[in-house]
Amino acid sequence: MPELILLNLRHTDGFLDCMKEYEEKVVNIDKMIREKTGLGNDYLGWFDYPNTIDKNIVFKIKKDAEFVRENFDVLVVCGIGGSYLGARAAIEALGGLKREDKIEIIYMGNTFSPAYTAQILDYLKDKKFAINVVSKSGTTTETAIAFRLLRELLIAQVGEEEAKKAIFATTDKDKGALKELCDKYGYTRYDLPSNVGGRFSVFTPVGLFPIAAAGFDIELFLIGAKRGYYDFDDYHLNDNQAYEYACFRDYMYRKKNKSVELFVQYEPQFCQLNEWLKQLFGESEGKEKKGLLPDSVSFSTDLHSLGQFIQDGSPLLFETILKVDKPLEDVEIPFDKDDLDGLNYLQGKKLSFVNEMAFEGTVKAHADDGKVPCITIYLEKMDEYNLGYLMYFFMKACAMSAYLLDINPFNQPGVEIYKKNMFHLLGKKGY
Repeated sequence: MPELILLNLRHTDGFLDCMKEYEEKVVNIDKMIREKTGLGNDYLGWFDYPNTIDKNIVFKIKKDAEFVRENFDVLVVCGIGGSYLGARAAIEALGGLKREDKIEIIYMGNTFSPAYTAQILDYLKDKKFAINVVSKSGTTTETAIAFRLLRELLIAQVGEEEAKKAIFATTDKDKGALKELCDKYGYTRYDLPSNVGGRFSVFTPVGLFPIAAAGFDIELFLIGAKRGYYDFDDYHLNDNQAYEYACFRDYMYRKKNKSVELFVQYEPQFCQLNEWLKQLFGESEGKEKKGLLPDSVSFSTDLHSLGQFIQDGSPLLFETILKVDKPLEDVEIPFDKDDLDGLNYLQGKKLSFVNEMAFEGTVKAHADDGKVPCITIYLEKMDEYNLGYLMYFFMKACAMSAYLLDINPFNQPGVEIYKKNMFHLLGKKGY
């Protein structure tokens, strides 16, 4: 079968000459991942999850998602971090930012902003809405506050009995406040596998339910991920593009002293995919005073703000560019009889052509003139199959990349520190 992803390693500042140095490390780490013996191995459930997910779970998700699509105007996905980022990234990547659909997807529980929360609650007063609350514990503060407010509003609108039909929870199967709430009130519950962390959970019900509710084919999404499982299940570095990318990142960090990886895309609908990548790599690798800082830009927009720095500023970054060949839609540039803007030379050209030339011109400027290393990840089109494959590619690469740093990819001890301080300031008992 032809490769779904193509890596362009032409502008990678000597990396190809050093790949052989990584071969033995990659073999050893691959064995750790495959046999689940490395640091944090109790959270490696995502590794083969697309291959082992129970078909009955997929069937139930599709059935419940169709019920939501047929009976509600809005689905509110209530979660933070990995509890919503993967789903949001997928929904926007697949559908664009201005798509028309029978159901609207809104996100809450990811901020303490009083203005945003009040505005969303006010908007929902006149809407028939369902809730998908996602939290392993049920006590994540941002999500728990939002869910309390949403549940209060929903019950006030339709009563407790009807509210039961509109609340779908994804949480720990054995314990936690949200599980207790589901057991007490009879809310539909999906189990979050205990061996899968939030930022690796997009192929579990955490991501699958909202993606299905948005009208996308989750079976095709899982088939794409399953193909990724097989394509990237190879310890030969030259035959595993996920491992090649991981080693390139390590090479940039260790050998070229880069401190920032800049994720670049040329379609605004991929902005949330960049946000998902920032969490995936930042939370997995930013430990023990190690790791690349993941950042992101949207071109050509940000060429008019950050472009100068990228071209001529401090040489601290490299670019990872996602290039999708076929756009979701296209627009033709018209003829204008006055031509005061001087654009008639583009008459009849598609915006996709202009975007392509912007991409090629920018890579040449940054790599050749600015000496900024660039790796380009090519994808023919963005659909459920390709996206499942792409997201699995990044997850597998992230595990390899973090293990190359000799750290646990699956914990996040630093995140807990701000919570303790916040709880103390809020007056929570025990803090």
